[in-house]
Amino acid sequence: MTVTVTDIQKIKAALRQPLPGADGQAPLSPEGRYPAERLREMPQHYREGAVLLLLYPRNNALHFVLTRRPEYNGVHSGQISLPGGAREPGEQFQNTALRETWEEVGVPVNQISVLGALTQLYIPPSNFMVYPFVGYCTAAPHFRPDAREVAEIMQVPVSVIQDPHNRHSEVREHPQLGRIKIPYMLIHGYKVWGATAMILSEFNALLRTHNL
Repeated sequence: MTVTVTDIQKIKAALRQPLPGADGQAPLSPEGRYPAERLREMPQHYREGAVLLLLYPRNNALHFVLTRRPEYNGVHSGQISLPGGAREPGEQFQNTALRETWEEVGVPVNQISVLGALTQLYIPPSNFMVYPFVGYCTAAPHFRPDAREVAEIMQVPVSVIQDPHNRHSEVREHPQLGRIKIPYMLIHGYKVWGATAMILSEFNALLRTHNL
């Protein structure tokens, strides 16, 4: 597949249509996440952040970047994630996603075109409401990861998240939900689950809905 301007414009147009939302996230959501009574448990006061699903052409195929976090004493230690982080006071969510992408993986803001946004989602373990955006670079970026925040850069073909053979599940202990079945994507040998998997699931649903 050769990535064309038309492909990117189709994705941009799809992001302007009604989004798959929770239905798109659900296939890779932890078991028991979405009952109405559980959603009502979300606290009134939470932190806010944004992430970027950064698309770019590489080897004639559309790719995106994931990062592996360093090991540290925290709930997201070692996890696979999209570039992103906490919103600064007064900052627009889109600008948060762009700034964090620059800080974490070294892609300049002026090289990224923001195509649109996916559906926000709440992350109970860290009490974050996350706003995902989709961006595009016309050429494969030269990544310069910040060693304090990024242990590994993963360049992933979009076709990986479209392949149902890469979807699995396992039973594990969840900090809020107890012992439950948690679905994940197997990407480059890593189990990608939680918010990152849910965002990728919605993006895949968007592509499928619009025959992309």
